[in-house]
Amino acid sequence: MSRDSSFSPNCRAVYSGDMDGLLSLKEAIVIYLDRSGGLRKLVEDCNVFKGAQQMGAVYRFSFDLSPSDLLELDASLGDCILHDPLKAVSLFQSVCYLSIKTLSLIDHIETESQVNVVLKPTHLPPFPDYCLDLSEFPRGYGPMRPLALEGLVIAMTRVTKYTQGARFLCSEETCPCSRGFHHIRVHAPGATESATVRSDFTCFLCSSPLKEDVKSRVLGDKQLVELMHVKAVDILGVHDASSLRYQSVTLFLRDELCNSMRIGHLYRVVGIPAHVHQWPNVTWSVEACSVQPWTSKCSPLVSNNFQNLQEASACSPWRFAAIVANSFGSPVIPPGLYNTLKLGLLLSLVQTEENPDSPNHLDVLAFTSDSLIIDRLMRYSLTLASRGIHHELTGELLASLSRDEHGAGTANIHAGSALLASGGVCLLGDLTCYKKDKLDVLQSALESRTVSVFIPAKKYGDDVDQQLSFPIQCNFWALADAASPSKRTARCDNVVLGSVEMGSVPLQLAGAFELVVQCRETSGNHPLLSMTVHTLRQAMCPREPLYPACMQFTTQDYKELLAHARELKVDMSPEAERMIHGYYMGSRRVRSDSTQRSSVSVKLLISLAQAHAKLSLRKQVLEEDAVIAVLLCESSVTLKHGASALVFPPDAVFPCALHDLDSLHQRDLTLEESRKQILNFVHTYATCIEE
Repeated sequence: MSRDSSFSPNCRAVYSGDMDGLLSLKEAIVIYLDRSGGLRKLVEDCNVFKGAQQMGAVYRFSFDLSPSDLLELDASLGDCILHDPLKAVSLFQSVCYLSIKTLSLIDHIETESQVNVVLKPTHLPPFPDYCLDLSEFPRGYGPMRPLALEGLVIAMTRVTKYTQGARFLCSEETCPCSRGFHHIRVHAPGATESATVRSDFTCFLCSSPLKEDVKSRVLGDKQLVELMHVKAVDILGVHDASSLRYQSVTLFLRDELCNSMRIGHLYRVVGIPAHVHQWPNVTWSVEACSVQPWTSKCSPLVSNNFQNLQEASACSPWRFAAIVANSFGSPVIPPGLYNTLKLGLLLSLVQTEENPDSPNHLDVLAFTSDSLIIDRLMRYSLTLASRGIHHELTGELLASLSRDEHGAGTANIHAGSALLASGGVCLLGDLTCYKKDKLDVLQSALESRTVSVFIPAKKYGDDVDQQLSFPIQCNFWALADAASPSKRTARCDNVVLGSVEMGSVPLQLAGAFELVVQCRETSGNHPLLSMTVHTLRQAMCPREPLYPACMQFTTQDYKELLAHARELKVDMSPEAERMIHGYYMGSRRVRSDSTQRSSVSVKLLISLAQAHAKLSLRKQVLEEDAVIAVLLCESSVTLKHGASALVFPPDAVFPCALHDLDSLHQRDLTLEESRKQILNFVHTYATCIEE
């Protein structure tokens, strides 16, 4: 509840006879504030208040505290901060008031109750008793003291106002409390607005009703955030559902902490649990003291299998990534099937960096005549992402609104699948199952990479309508059945632009994906026959290896490889830059139509080249990586807009199977031939780059 200055814990401690202990703690507080710069901050904050003309206001001061430094300075003070936060606030309040009066920092402050101190521990000791696991249930029986918790933001409200402090006067004019600052209410962790400002307070001297001096009310900013255990998103992916119970926690952000968290990102929070009383219910929430971005730190090591493979394939800059992609997904599909798509998925997984400010994204759209096989491959690949969300047709893709249930009455913004997949992959599934309005929303999100939320003022009690935007920082994967032509598409004038039928997917939507792959095999390799043999061998020999020893890379091996590749920092070589920029300029000259020209971007080419270098475990992007980027980009643009002057050999990116050394040599020769054609294309159409 809110603190009342008339019955502060400081006064009770004084009368209990523990004067020496209080003085010792206050001396330690002065020494700590002097060493940590807290006194200098107090002086600076008071200079801001000097210009204020309102008498009777509550003056708020916040201090960042390091518990380890406090424990080293004075064990009793550190213990008080960690286990009795209300007493610690009272001690700091007394020290701040004495400092203000002694140094004459604020002229019109009269009582200690006008000082509102907020203590913010920056961290806590790394012991289990100071950690709160969001998967634990039930809650509410633990200590109401600072605890550390980690979680994922799944919803948040707009910033609204709350009462930091209020002054009350006695309604009886002859009472001494009708003047001065005898009754001051300030916000405390867990207090609602009605606990700070009410009409049923009575004077402690004459028991007459108290009335608020509205002119002295001090307001602050407040924001509510819903925090969830990070493992709860496994239920939204393709992992096996856990038997644990996950329930979100309401987090209160106040004043300078507002807007410090973003939907879909992980944070480490130090806060004080509290009970929020809203008759007839009592809810459990956490008042945040400090907020820091959090990423799961690990040191991924490449397995010995891949290390040996890298040494054996060092003679070619393309072989390692080729073999990795060829045997990828062997638990669900046989090696050598849909290699180009598997390479694209691996490159997309590499570019799903956990850095929330990373601009890299690589969306993949697969056209296939057998959606079941591709769907199985994408579901398997989703488990290897740092965070994978499988979007359901009945769910919300971007964001949704609801009314806040904690008394603020404002809009509560809930994250959809795209925001929950931040730093990972959002699997959309078969686009042919989506309705037109859903496809339009998806196309807008792919083009703008933002989620726009409109909040009507009339519905949520605001003065004006608001439009909020949130960045989309995930990769989208989707597939479409090329065998189901769309009647709407058939009426277009430019229906046959590419070399593949887009099916029921609009051309504009397909063009919004960076990488479009046609899952097509040669006549000598039938996917259904290969899948049939694969399934039968798995059923007959469930514990025996199905393929040669060189292809037995486990799912854990791929997890470690991709985790290590995501952490690599790569630099562009001059040769790779010249090839990429030259191809970009040449492609713009060849494809004169504005729509087609926009399909080729330098950013996409650089992203593909960097991803291939990372997948190859290199720290520098070579010209050979740029070759793969150009081939994938040209193949994708050709599917969407038709061929250009570049004509590559068939299976320029991958032959259908890489099961022997001859096929590896053939692939190297094919890619080398493609490299010469790209250089010739660059020299012919983009000589200005070389100049």
